[in-house]
Order: sequence, then structure tokens, then C-alpha cells
Amino acid sequence: AASKLEVSMPAVVEVESGGTARIECSFYVPGNDSYNYINWFYINRDSRVRLYHITSSETLEESTDYKGRLSVGEDRSLSISRVTMQDAKTFVCQVNAGSHGMGENRTELHVYKVPEAPVITANPAGISVQSSALSQIAQCVSRNSFPPPNITWHKNGEQLEENTQVKIPFTRTRESSGLYTVTSTLFAHVTREDRHSLYHCTVHYWLRGRRRAVESQRVNVTVFYPAEHVNLQVMPSSALVKEGDDVKLVCEADGNPAPVFSFYKRELEDSWQDLSSLADANSGVLNLRNVNKSSSGLYKCQTLDLDDMRQLEKDVELVVNYIEGVHVKMEPSSPLQEGDSVRLSCDAHSPVALNYQWKDAKGRKVMEGNQLFLSNLTFETSSNFSCKVIAPSVPGLEQSKQVAVTVQGKPRIVAISSPLYVRQDEVVNLTCKAIAFPRPSVHWNVNGTAHEYVENQHIASNLTVRVNHDLLRAGAMCRVSNALGVIEQHIQLLDQKTSESKGVIIVAIIVCILVVAVLGSVIYFLHKKGKIPCGRAGKQDITKPEARKDKTVVEVKSDKLSEEAGLLQGVNSEKRPAADQVGQSVVHCPS
Repeated sequence: AASKLEVSMPAVVEVESGGTARIECSFYVPGNDSYNYINWFYINRDSRVRLYHITSSETLEESTDYKGRLSVGEDRSLSISRVTMQDAKTFVCQVNAGSHGMGENRTELHVYKVPEAPVITANPAGISVQSSALSQIAQCVSRNSFPPPNITWHKNGEQLEENTQVKIPFTRTRESSGLYTVTSTLFAHVTREDRHSLYHCTVHYWLRGRRRAVESQRVNVTVFYPAEHVNLQVMPSSALVKEGDDVKLVCEADGNPAPVFSFYKRELEDSWQDLSSLADANSGVLNLRNVNKSSSGLYKCQTLDLDDMRQLEKDVELVVNYIEGVHVKMEPSSPLQEGDSVRLSCDAHSPVALNYQWKDAKGRKVMEGNQLFLSNLTFETSSNFSCKVIAPSVPGLEQSKQVAVTVQGKPRIVAISSPLYVRQDEVVNLTCKAIAFPRPSVHWNVNGTAHEYVENQHIASNLTVRVNHDLLRAGAMCRVSNALGVIEQHIQLLDQKTSESKGVIIVAIIVCILVVAVLGSVIYFLHKKGKIPCGRAGKQDITKPEARKDKTVVEVKSDKLSEEAGLLQGVNSEKRPAADQVGQSVVHCPS
């Protein structure tokens, strides 16, 4: 155990600006005696300024610049809130222990402020590789820090050191807030390769005994250098250019800034046609719109560097692919009749290999190859066929040629509304549809309102008429004719009422048969169960006076017409005997 009064305090306390600093003061009094009082001071230059006087009964705060920001804890530690840079002072804890004397210790309060992320600005004007002096690459600024930080520079991730080729001056400014602003500028020579270099700065500072760092963004500077190579290309690729395309000739030079571009096309006798008026001299692009085969040829791009007047040039061959002279030959070429055959041959010219496809009028592919053979022709075969010529090596390069295959012949009726069920005085439509070429005409032998519809080789006529007795009896005649022949066909009209009455009779007969069959089954069932004890004679006359009122009488009579009875016999001939027996019997049974 210690034999004298001891006061312990941390040597240094660090706190960020704006935060709260807590300074502890612990002491030992021999014999565990109590203290008389505790004083807190801060040292202002060479003098002490008391902040607190603490006894066991009271805590007295002095009137100082710290008024309102100080507090003392139960353990007698001193707390300072809203710390500023001016609070970076030495604080003293003094303890008086009566007969054990007086002791004290001190703590250095360090106030720090983490610097903001550095802001880097690249040289906006650009730098020439031909400059003899060191050029400003970029500037880095770190604001609001305490204490002031250090700044280093890096190129492509590697730290730069000052030498004859690199200079890094800096300035340090203390603001009214007590915080520091540090500005660092990088000067260096650049080369052609530096057009891709990335620069950044790093701010280094100390925090609680450890070195920390924060980096800026990466920046690239504009580097000016003369062109060494030039390239000229066709877009899209020259092998894929076809007639009608828009083509770009793109000239590129590896200098910065880009040189002035000029374009030329070689003509006869090795002369060159100046096309610069069609191009953008600054962008190096020559636009050729809606090219054709005459656009093919040798093109040249020429560059001029305005710094050293050096010229470079490059040429390229433009090939415009095309298809021309597409034609279709038909053999035989004379008019075709139904049953004939025909051969279609397709041909075209192109500098590239061609494929041929045949399609019908609906766009369906019917054949590959440059020939199409059609046999046993009919009116339905008549159509427009197209020969599609395709250059497979040049996507989108294709042409088509149509040919009409027309089959001639006399008319043929393909659809007619016969027989037609009608009613007297009803308005109906009579339809007659035929096919023929040349186009036929349709005539009716009755009066009405006719409407005709034509589709390809088909013609359809709809005749609207009112049904009368004569029309119902004689029907109507459709007559179709063209220069090659005539065809007629009769439309039969049937009275719908007659057909309906016959249907009713048939339904009635069927219902009657079902009723007789059911009743017969009921009687048979009752007889088997003994409910009807009949006499041995098996038959009794229903008109006998002996018949008692308490007996059940079951009577089935057939009063149908003889014609219907005949139909009944025909329909149900196998059941006739049983039916007749039931229809002629009267059975008396006790209730």
C-alpha cells in the first residue's frame, strides 16, 4: 500500500471536434481517509484557471469560458461537451487530503477533426506531350481537418516521389474555425501512354495513435499527341454490303486531337474524285446512302495534322453486292387448259452465289431450285407464283419476280343451294357458285335481286326471291357461261310444312307404340303377381250386366286410322300379336 497521497490521470485524452471529452481523476489517500476538496484547473499559457471546487458537501463551478459545457460525474471525472479546437489544453486535477497533504496530476486534451474526403480536379485544358516544361496534372484539396494532414500522389496505383520530372508543392491554411485546409498540386511530364493513366491523391492523418488514410477519386487527363497510324474501314463489313444499304466509311487516326480528314474515290486513269464535301471532316465519317453497284470501287482517306502538317493516308475497297435481271420463263407459253402441265424457270445475275425459292400466292414455299413443274392443272391451280432469289452470303439481299399461271376452260359449278326447304311467301336466298376462266357470267331463269361476288377464279351469285306456288313447283335454274362453254344446274325447292307434318305423324306413331308396350308390361306384371285372377275362358265382354262396380276395369282400344295402323304394323311387326290381344280384351278382376 502507498504511504502518501497519489493522484492518477491519463496522460492524453483524444476527442473529435464537436464531441464530449471525459477526463478521469482517481486518487489514493493512505488509510482510506477522505479528501478535503478537489480542484479542477486548465492551464492558460503559464497560469491556472480554476473550473471546479468540489467538497464532500457541495460542487462549485467557477465562471469561465467553459460555463454551460462542463459537468462533474459521481466519480469526480470532468466532462466537456461540444469540444472545439480551442479546447486543446492541459487540464489539472488537484486533491487536498488534509494531514496527508496535497497531490495533483494532469491530462493533455487533444482535439482532432477527421478530414473530409479529398477533392481532386484534373487539368481541364489538356497537356501536350511536346511541352518542354512540367505541366499541371491535377490539384487535390483536403478541407476541415485538425491537425493538418499530409497528401501524397499516385499514378496508376503507384506513389509518386518528387524529382526532376515530378513536382508536388502544397499550401496549408488555418481557417477561422481552427480547422485546416491543405492544397496539393501535381506537376509532371506526360507521354503518349499517359492518355490511359489514372491519377489520385491520398490524405494521411493520425487518429488515436494510428495512421489513417482516405483516397480521392481516380481522374484521367487529356493528353495531346500527333497521329502515327490511320485506319479506314467499311461499316457494315464490305462483304455484307448490298444495293440499297446506307454505308459508312470510317477513318480513324491514333492522334489527339483528331486530324482533319479528307475522302477520295478512284476514277478512270488513276484519277481521284474528292468526296470530302459528303463527309464530316472532324469526325472522319463518309456516309454513302442507298448505294448501288456503281458505288463499288477503291476509296481513300487522308489525314492532316495541323500541329506538324504531317499527312497519313489509307485506302479500302468497297464491294456492293446486287441481284439483277430476275426473270421467269414459262413453257409452254400458250394458254393453258385444265389437265395441262407447265414448267417455270427462274434466272438472275449476281456476283455472289444465288439460291431460288418458289412461293404461291399466299406466301407458302412450294419448291426449292430455279425450276417449278406443275402438272394436271385445274382452275384451282390458277395462281400467282413468285420466284424468290436469295444471296445466302449477304443477309437481306434478295429479289422476287411474279408470274401468273392462268388455266382456261368452260365453267364448272362447285356449290349450289339444292335441295332447299322453304315456306310459301318466304323470302329466301338461292346460291350458285362456279369456277372458270375467262370470267363467266351467271343468269337465273326467275326474277329476283342478284348479288355477285368474285374471288380469284370463283364467281358466286346470290339471288333473293319470294317463294310462290310456281317457284315451289318448278324450282330455279342457274346458268353459268363464258366464251368456252355453258353449264346449267337446277335448284329444287321443297315445302317445309309438308315435311314437318310427316314428321309429326311419325313421332305420334312412335309414342303410341311406346304407350301400348308399357301398358302390356303392366298387365303382364299384375297377372304374374295374382292381382288379376282371370277366368279360364280368358276373355269377358265389357258390356255384360254382371260386371260389379267394385271391380277394376282395364281397357285398351286402338282407334287409329287404318293408314296409321298399317304403319304401326310395319314398325312393330314382331309385337303385333300381343298388342292385338291386349287391344281386344276386357279383363274383370276383383279389387
